[in-house]
Amino acid sequence: MSRSSFSLLVAFVLLAFPARSEAQRCERVCLSDFITQYLDAMLAHDPERLHTSSRVRFTEDTVEMPLGQGLWKNITGLRPYRQDFIDVREGIAGTHTVVEENGMPVLLALRLKVFALAISEVETMVVRNQKEGVLFQPDAFKTPNAGMTYVPKQSELNTREEMIRIASLYPAGLRAGSFLMPDVPMSDDAYRFENGRKMAGPGCTFRPPSCEHMKSQAVPKLPGVTYRVVAVDEEMGIVWLRQDFGPGSVPRGAGTDMISTFEAFKVYAGQIHAAEAILEVAPVGTRSGWDLVEAH
Repeated sequence: MSRSSFSLLVAFVLLAFPARSEAQRCERVCLSDFITQYLDAMLAHDPERLHTSSRVRFTEDTVEMPLGQGLWKNITGLRPYRQDFIDVREGIAGTHTVVEENGMPVLLALRLKVFALAISEVETMVVRNQKEGVLFQPDAFKTPNAGMTYVPKQSELNTREEMIRIASLYPAGLRAGSFLMPDVPMSDDAYRFENGRKMAGPGCTFRPPSCEHMKSQAVPKLPGVTYRVVAVDEEMGIVWLRQDFGPGSVPRGAGTDMISTFEAFKVYAGQIHAAEAILEVAPVGTRSGWDLVEAH
């Protein structure tokens, strides 16, 4: 065989059989499908429907347990609301959604880590009522908000690193007790939802009219805030953080409790335009169960 013929053969083989890492890469639709498959498997009470790694880890409300336990046991329905966060670079598929347990609404934050086309990590936060979540308005979750589903123009997108920097100023503002210092960049119409209740922005329900402008809204000083970056959806301009607010964060609560959140920040054109959180109350100092990737 001539050298040129051999080179052509090698090229054909490489094109026909891509590298293992290329063949097993899960793109945006693939990652979104993993969320759908996970929710469907929950509803069927059958984790065997999922393609998981041999060492898959699962936590519900920071507690590690076998996949198929917890909410899996009593789930009875899926509601139509679902806001996904897709991080193709890191293989993370996440969502805020509402399911039903014995017919009652439950708020669910779900993070899946997908590696080699298999689920290797499952982290969930489950909020069943106001006692668990301080705020609880599941019926407000009808369809994803336009502010979060807006697809930024290419010219509006920030780099991944810049998106993370901007989003991280939010917990910095909570530590300082003000979003004015350290000058958290927020759009004039920025809003914040927590467990379905609009807590800041135009039309807010928490101490209006002071809550109308998210940046100047009075917030408690929470020096114990810690966070980690859960996912960065570079296409949609969303940074998803897991935050623990530390002592003093539960209104009128005991100093032994804190608020923990999965909170998504809409970041583009150099500003935070929206924040949407699923949150719950936990004892101060509770670790997420994923301490190897914890926290700023």
